Amino acid sequence: MMAQKQLLSLCGVGRQLPSGGKMLTILDAVDLVIAEGEFVAVLGPSGSGKSTLLALMAGLDRPSTGSISIRGERIDGLSEDRLALMRRHTIGFVFQSFQLLGNFTARENVMLPMELLGRSDARTRADELLESVGLAERGHHYPTQLSGGEQQRVALARAFAPKPALLLADEPTGNLDGATGRVVLDLLAGMRASEGATLVLVTHDPAVAALADRRIHLRDGRIEHEETN
Repeated sequence: MMAQKQLLSLCGVGRQLPSGGKMLTILDAVDLVIAEGEFVAVLGPSGSGKSTLLALMAGLDRPSTGSISIRGERIDGLSEDRLALMRRHTIGFVFQSFQLLGNFTARENVMLPMELLGRSDARTRADELLESVGLAERGHHYPTQLSGGEQQRVALARAFAPKPALLLADEPTGNLDGATGRVVLDLLAGMRASEGATLVLVTHDPAVAALADRRIHLRDGRIEHEETN
Protein backbone atom coordinates (compact mmCIF):
# COMPACT_ATOMS: atom_id res chain seq x y z
CA MET A 1 0.00 0.00 0.00
CA MET A 2 1.41 3.37 -1.04
CA ALA A 3 1.85 6.08 1.56
CA GLN A 4 -0.50 9.03 1.26
CA LYS A 5 0.99 12.21 -0.11
CA GLN A 6 1.46 15.03 2.39
CA LEU A 7 -0.79 18.06 1.87
CA LEU A 8 -0.42 20.19 4.99
CA SER A 9 2.46 20.40 7.47
CA LEU A 10 2.82 22.39 10.68
CA CYS A 11 6.22 22.37 12.38
CA GLY A 12 6.70 23.89 15.84
CA VAL A 13 3.80 26.28 15.29
CA GLY A 14 3.10 28.72 18.11
CA ARG A 15 0.79 31.73 18.35
CA GLN A 16 1.11 34.36 21.06
CA LEU A 17 -0.79 37.60 21.51
CA PRO A 18 -0.29 40.48 23.96
CA SER A 19 -2.82 40.53 26.77
CA GLY A 20 -2.76 42.85 29.79
CA GLY A 21 0.92 43.61 29.47
CA LYS A 22 1.83 39.93 29.09
CA MET A 23 2.01 37.50 26.21
CA LEU A 24 -0.86 35.04 26.01
CA THR A 25 0.03 31.69 24.43
CA ILE A 26 -2.82 30.40 22.25
CA LEU A 27 -0.88 27.65 20.47
CA ASP A 28 2.38 26.15 21.68
CA ALA A 29 4.81 24.12 19.52
CA VAL A 30 2.21 22.28 17.44
CA ASP A 31 3.55 19.63 15.04
CA LEU A 32 1.00 18.16 12.65
CA VAL A 33 1.05 16.52 9.22
CA ILE A 34 -2.15 15.94 7.22
CA ALA A 35 -2.20 13.74 4.14
CA GLU A 36 -4.09 14.33 0.92
CA GLY A 37 -7.62 12.95 1.14
CA GLU A 38 -7.57 12.65 4.93
CA PHE A 39 -10.50 13.67 7.15
CA VAL A 40 -9.18 15.12 10.42
CA ALA A 41 -11.33 16.36 13.30
CA VAL A 42 -9.91 18.85 15.81
CA LEU A 43 -11.46 18.74 19.29
CA GLY A 44 -10.87 20.47 22.59
CA PRO A 45 -12.51 22.72 25.19
CA SER A 46 -13.23 26.37 24.50
CA GLY A 47 -10.00 28.35 24.49
CA SER A 48 -7.85 25.37 23.54
CA GLY A 49 -6.77 26.98 20.25
CA LYS A 50 -8.96 25.10 17.74
CA SER A 51 -10.16 28.07 15.69
CA THR A 52 -6.73 29.71 15.81
CA LEU A 53 -5.22 26.51 14.43
CA LEU A 54 -7.72 26.52 11.57
CA ALA A 55 -7.02 30.19 10.80
CA LEU A 56 -3.29 29.49 10.65
CA MET A 57 -3.85 26.56 8.29
CA ALA A 58 -5.80 28.89 6.03
CA GLY A 59 -3.21 31.63 6.08
CA LEU A 60 -5.76 33.97 7.68
CA ASP A 61 -3.38 34.40 10.61
CA ARG A 62 0.38 34.01 10.84
CA PRO A 63 2.27 31.96 13.42
CA SER A 64 4.50 33.66 15.98
CA THR A 65 6.91 30.72 15.72
CA GLY A 66 7.30 27.69 13.49
CA SER A 67 6.35 27.05 9.87
CA ILE A 68 3.29 26.01 7.86
CA SER A 69 3.51 24.41 4.42
CA ILE A 70 0.91 23.38 1.86
CA ARG A 71 2.16 20.89 -0.73
CA GLY A 72 5.71 21.69 0.31
CA GLU A 73 5.39 25.47 -0.06
CA ARG A 74 5.75 27.54 3.08
CA ILE A 75 2.78 29.87 3.43
CA ASP A 76 3.72 31.66 6.67
CA GLY A 77 6.05 34.03 4.83
CA LEU A 78 3.96 34.72 1.73
CA SER A 79 2.75 38.23 0.92
CA GLU A 80 -0.94 38.97 1.43
CA ASP A 81 -1.50 38.93 -2.34
CA ARG A 82 0.17 35.52 -2.71
CA LEU A 83 -1.77 34.18 0.26
CA ALA A 84 -5.06 35.39 -1.23
CA LEU A 85 -4.24 33.71 -4.54
CA MET A 86 -3.26 30.47 -2.81
CA ARG A 87 -6.50 30.43 -0.80
CA ARG A 88 -8.57 31.12 -3.90
CA HIS A 89 -7.12 28.09 -5.71
CA THR A 90 -6.46 25.66 -2.87
CA ILE A 91 -8.71 26.21 0.17
CA GLY A 92 -12.45 26.08 0.78
CA PHE A 93 -14.16 27.29 3.97
CA VAL A 94 -17.32 26.33 5.81
CA PHE A 95 -18.19 28.60 8.73
CA GLN A 96 -20.58 28.12 11.64
CA SER A 97 -22.37 31.36 10.72
CA PHE A 98 -22.71 30.52 6.99
CA GLN A 99 -21.12 33.81 5.78
CA LEU A 100 -23.29 34.07 2.68
CA LEU A 101 -23.54 37.38 0.84
CA GLY A 102 -27.04 38.71 1.55
CA ASN A 103 -27.43 40.61 -1.72
CA PHE A 104 -26.49 37.55 -3.80
CA THR A 105 -28.83 34.67 -4.61
CA ALA A 106 -27.89 31.14 -3.59
CA ARG A 107 -26.65 30.47 -7.13
CA GLU A 108 -24.61 33.69 -7.20
CA ASN A 109 -23.03 32.86 -3.84
CA VAL A 110 -21.88 29.49 -5.20
CA MET A 111 -20.71 31.01 -8.49
CA LEU A 112 -18.60 33.74 -6.88
CA PRO A 113 -15.39 31.78 -6.06
CA MET A 114 -15.38 30.33 -9.57
CA GLU A 115 -15.93 33.71 -11.17
CA LEU A 116 -12.94 35.03 -9.23
CA LEU A 117 -10.91 32.28 -10.92
CA GLY A 118 -12.27 33.25 -14.34
CA ARG A 119 -14.04 29.93 -14.91
CA SER A 120 -16.50 29.91 -17.78
CA ASP A 121 -18.52 27.01 -16.32
CA ALA A 122 -19.38 28.80 -13.07
CA ARG A 123 -23.15 28.76 -13.54
CA THR A 124 -23.27 25.13 -14.71
CA ARG A 125 -21.16 23.87 -11.80
CA ALA A 126 -23.12 26.03 -9.32
CA ASP A 127 -26.38 24.46 -10.48
CA GLU A 128 -24.85 20.96 -10.26
CA LEU A 129 -23.63 21.61 -6.73
CA LEU A 130 -26.94 23.09 -5.60
CA GLU A 131 -28.66 19.99 -6.95
CA SER A 132 -26.20 17.78 -5.06
CA VAL A 133 -27.16 19.48 -1.77
CA GLY A 134 -30.88 19.25 -2.54
CA LEU A 135 -31.44 22.88 -3.48
CA ALA A 136 -31.89 22.66 -7.24
CA GLU A 137 -35.11 24.69 -7.05
CA ARG A 138 -33.79 27.32 -4.63
CA GLY A 139 -30.94 28.85 -6.65
CA HIS A 140 -32.83 32.10 -7.23
CA HIS A 141 -33.59 32.63 -3.54
CA TYR A 142 -31.65 35.02 -1.32
CA PRO A 143 -30.19 33.88 2.03
CA THR A 144 -32.99 35.55 4.01
CA GLN A 145 -35.47 33.36 2.12
CA LEU A 146 -33.69 30.18 3.21
CA SER A 147 -33.67 28.29 6.51
CA GLY A 148 -30.46 27.92 8.50
CA GLY A 149 -29.95 24.39 7.21
CA GLU A 150 -30.51 25.51 3.63
CA GLN A 151 -28.05 28.38 4.06
CA GLN A 152 -25.40 25.98 5.34
CA ARG A 153 -26.02 23.69 2.37
CA VAL A 154 -25.45 26.66 0.05
CA ALA A 155 -22.25 27.38 2.00
CA LEU A 156 -21.15 23.78 1.42
CA ALA A 157 -21.78 24.08 -2.29
CA ARG A 158 -19.82 27.34 -2.38
CA ALA A 159 -16.89 25.83 -0.48
CA PHE A 160 -16.60 22.93 -2.92
CA ALA A 161 -17.21 25.06 -6.04
CA PRO A 162 -13.56 25.70 -7.04
CA LYS A 163 -12.58 22.07 -6.27
CA PRO A 164 -10.28 22.96 -3.35
CA ALA A 165 -7.58 20.53 -2.28
CA LEU A 166 -8.14 21.52 1.37
CA LEU A 167 -11.51 22.17 3.00
CA LEU A 168 -11.57 23.80 6.44
CA ALA A 169 -14.78 23.68 8.48
CA ASP A 170 -15.24 25.52 11.79
CA GLU A 171 -18.18 24.05 13.77
CA PRO A 172 -20.26 23.73 10.55
CA THR A 173 -23.27 22.31 12.40
CA GLY A 174 -22.96 24.53 15.49
CA ASN A 175 -25.90 26.81 14.61
CA LEU A 176 -28.23 24.01 13.50
CA ASP A 177 -30.57 21.67 15.35
CA GLY A 178 -29.54 18.04 15.67
CA ALA A 179 -31.52 16.62 12.74
CA THR A 180 -30.59 19.43 10.35
CA GLY A 181 -26.98 19.30 11.49
CA ARG A 182 -26.85 15.59 10.70
CA VAL A 183 -28.16 16.21 7.17
CA VAL A 184 -25.51 18.87 6.60
CA LEU A 185 -22.78 16.65 8.06
CA ASP A 186 -23.77 13.73 5.82
CA LEU A 187 -23.68 16.05 2.80
CA LEU A 188 -20.28 17.38 3.84
CA ALA A 189 -18.82 13.88 4.23
CA GLY A 190 -20.36 12.70 0.96
CA MET A 191 -19.17 15.69 -1.05
CA ARG A 192 -15.71 15.47 0.49
CA ALA A 193 -15.47 11.85 -0.68
CA SER A 194 -16.83 12.51 -4.17
CA GLU A 195 -14.72 15.64 -4.72
CA GLY A 196 -11.55 14.10 -3.24
CA ALA A 197 -10.87 16.98 -0.85
CA THR A 198 -8.86 16.86 2.37
CA LEU A 199 -11.10 17.93 5.26
CA VAL A 200 -10.07 19.49 8.58
CA LEU A 201 -13.09 20.04 10.81
CA VAL A 202 -13.26 21.78 14.19
CA THR A 203 -16.02 20.45 16.41
CA HIS A 204 -17.16 20.06 20.01
CA ASP A 205 -19.33 17.08 19.08
CA PRO A 206 -17.79 13.61 19.63
CA ALA A 207 -20.39 12.08 17.28
CA VAL A 208 -19.22 14.37 14.47
CA ALA A 209 -15.57 13.69 15.25
CA ALA A 210 -16.18 9.94 15.20
CA LEU A 211 -16.68 10.12 11.42
CA ALA A 212 -13.12 11.37 10.88
CA ASP A 213 -10.10 9.25 9.95
CA ARG A 214 -8.15 10.89 12.77
CA ARG A 215 -9.02 12.99 15.82
CA ILE A 216 -6.65 15.63 17.20
CA HIS A 217 -7.34 16.66 20.81
CA LEU A 218 -6.11 20.12 21.81
CA ARG A 219 -5.73 21.41 25.34
CA ASP A 220 -4.08 24.67 26.42
CA GLY A 221 -2.70 25.22 22.93
CA ARG A 222 -0.96 21.86 22.61
CA ILE A 223 -1.88 18.53 21.04
CA GLU A 224 -2.82 16.40 24.02
CA HIS A 225 -3.35 13.16 22.07
CA GLU A 226 -4.49 11.71 18.76
CA GLU A 227 -6.84 8.87 17.80
CA THR A 228 -7.26 7.07 14.49
CA ASN A 229 -9.99 4.79 13.16
